[in-house]
Amino acid sequence: MRFWKTFFVVSAVLLLLMFCLPAVAQGPAESTDLTVQDQTTSPPAPPKPAPAADDDGWHFNVTPYLWFPGVSGTAGVRGHYASVHASPGDLLSNFHIGLMGNLEARKGRLVMPLDVLWINLQTNKAVSFDPGVNSVKAGLTETLVTPKIGYRIVDGEKVKIDALVGFRYWYLGESLRLQPQLFNGLSKSQSWVDGVAGGKFEFALSPKASITVAGDAGGGGSQLDYQAVGAFGLRLSRVVVLDLGYRYLYVNYLNSPPASVLLNAHTSGAFLGVTFNLK
Repeated sequence: MRFWKTFFVVSAVLLLLMFCLPAVAQGPAESTDLTVQDQTTSPPAPPKPAPAADDDGWHFNVTPYLWFPGVSGTAGVRGHYASVHASPGDLLSNFHIGLMGNLEARKGRLVMPLDVLWINLQTNKAVSFDPGVNSVKAGLTETLVTPKIGYRIVDGEKVKIDALVGFRYWYLGESLRLQPQLFNGLSKSQSWVDGVAGGKFEFALSPKASITVAGDAGGGGSQLDYQAVGAFGLRLSRVVVLDLGYRYLYVNYLNSPPASVLLNAHTSGAFLGVTFNLK
């Protein structure tokens, strides 16, 4: 009897182990599979943004100005000369101002600015070199067109430097009205072209403020022709910049004998303009 009892007990234990061992063995395997699955199904890292493509398109800036200049120097018409001195206030009181416009096209590092300037100056404060003349009214009308082409040698976020060459076309109209009256006044017009070379420097003070300094010099039709410009720019929006600055222009022109036109003058004053970034 003890044999059979022992047999039945051992058989029951073996049957229990047969059913339990596979479940126990399978449990860790399933847990391991779940762990691997959790690791392999974790969300992938977000893709890195693609680098921005280089901008090779054309960009255009248009800048109209009002210039309030004064003039100092010597003007001559048909052998008669006068010393001319007038402050910006003297000329502004008679609403004699200058109109300027600048158009700049740029593609990559290639820059092509075009500057157009018209000045109408009238003053009664001229002094004649002719004996017996009591007073002189001098008038100067100048039209300047300056196309250039250049290369942006420095193109940083804060500093940009352009090297430029081109020419300046001058149209000059002069008149002298002498008192006592002589020949009902004297007048003469002349045009010429000067080759010029120079540069432009732009310095960013902040995302909304910048300083620009530019200048050029040359000659050809005139003995000497140069200018310097300094401006402070304040960005009002993405496409509009307010410009406030000062411009100085000098020319020394004397046409071939007989000397019917002479202009040796400094013209300078403040200007106010707006730049529109078209693209």
